[in-house]
Amino acid sequence: MMQSNEFAPEVGGSCGARLKQAREAAGLSVEDVAAKLKMPARAIQSLESDDFARIGAPVFVRGQLRSYARLLGVDLEDQLVASPIASTAPSELISHTHTPRYRRVFEQTTRRAVYIVMTAAIAVPIWIATRHPAGNSTVQSLDMAALPAGDAAQAARPAAEPPQRTPVIASIGPSLPQAAPASAAKSLTLKFSGDSWVQIVGNDGRKLEEGILGAGQERSYGPGEVANVRLGNTSAVEVLNAGQPVDLTPFSRANVARFTLSSDGSLAPVSE
Repeated sequence: MMQSNEFAPEVGGSCGARLKQAREAAGLSVEDVAAKLKMPARAIQSLESDDFARIGAPVFVRGQLRSYARLLGVDLEDQLVASPIASTAPSELISHTHTPRYRRVFEQTTRRAVYIVMTAAIAVPIWIATRHPAGNSTVQSLDMAALPAGDAAQAARPAAEPPQRTPVIASIGPSLPQAAPASAAKSLTLKFSGDSWVQIVGNDGRKLEEGILGAGQERSYGPGEVANVRLGNTSAVEVLNAGQPVDLTPFSRANVARFTLSSDGSLAPVSE
């Protein structure tokens, strides 16, 4: 980092004017600063001319001003606090992917009840049929007619043993529900170490997230759920795709990353 506080004016002057004066005093060109900060030269010129509307949301402007000031060793914090670009309040984020716990419990209980009823409807008739087979018992009358002498001896012989029956093993039908498989790995995860403006658009065109997320917050989305992503202040965002870290450099411009997520999980930059 270059130490150039001695070149910045003590009082007066806008943020852009102080940065420009410090840059010129340090002997750096706009292109030199753009290369060091990895920003377009026109973004550096917009910062020095206080043309913040060309850069984007206030959170992007604050991040880029702080990066420029750290490079030149200029303290802009007092001016940033008093500036209108510091008064933007984070918008309220509304998640459309959360399912209430009572609804999950109700759905699980309903599925289990259906399985139990179906199993009972199949198993009970089979159990009754195996315990009480029909038509296998021979009923003889107690009133036996008199038999001839030759047949009496034959009748006195013990009756042959009844044929052995092969036990019937009944299938109980659909097995009881197995433990639910682990949920599929989230295809896209965003972890924030600082303020970043976020816009997440789903495959159906709905905005799943839009607003400013701060340090320590995290968002995850399932496969095929996200179509378009826009991230500001990319240095404060870690992106994981299917558990693997993503290098945002190919998708970044002026510290803003834009990319699409295809159905097979691959990332592609947004064409302008």
